[in-house]
Amino acid sequence: MINPKAVIEHTEWVWSVAVDVVIFTLRNRDLQVHVIQRQDHPGYWSLPGGIVGATEALEEAAMRQLREQTTVDDVYLQQLFTYGDPQRDSRRRVISVAYFALLAADRIKPDGDENRAWCSVYDLPPMAFDHARMVDDALTRLRYKIEYSAAAFELMPEEFTLRELQEAYMTILNDHRLDKANFRKKIHEARIVEPVNRYQKTAGRPARLYRFRKDARLESKARRFFP
Repeated sequence: MINPKAVIEHTEWVWSVAVDVVIFTLRNRDLQVHVIQRQDHPGYWSLPGGIVGATEALEEAAMRQLREQTTVDDVYLQQLFTYGDPQRDSRRRVISVAYFALLAADRIKPDGDENRAWCSVYDLPPMAFDHARMVDDALTRLRYKIEYSAAAFELMPEEFTLRELQEAYMTILNDHRLDKANFRKKIHEARIVEPVNRYQKTAGRPARLYRFRKDARLESKARRFFP
């Protein structure tokens, strides 16, 4: 009979814990995610990630990956799920704790690295490991959160029009049927935006600019915003 404790002791050294980060941004009316081309698997891409250091906390490792890929670290970051399928990495047993981050497009600094890219979540390239599943899971979580919280504002510039905000929601939800009047009514009722004394030039009337209220609670579960 196999002694489970002996098996654990024998295999302990080949186990690793990693973090992977799904970094979302909104650009060109598209929800995009940051991916990296795999050098060891030509033609495949992966999420930013790596092995957790011996003295690192999980969130510290996730923030390190985020900082290395985007040069910023003061962003919305939340743990997603733990992925532990024994076959998820053919090289060795790796348990990955996934996070997702929200990064406004105006904070992205282009670096010219062809091995890094922003890809539409609706048209992902071939993804290594189970990273396509991570993106799907993170997208599901993001959609849930923007319906019950003001998390979508983490993807917006400092100032925006209500039309731009509605387009952001429709892009994330992949649903372009949001009623304009109903959307604006719910946004105002939630008291999460405030007008600024500036306007954006448009082909018609100048559009009023708004910003997220800093004193509004990011996580508000008082009621569902949409639909």
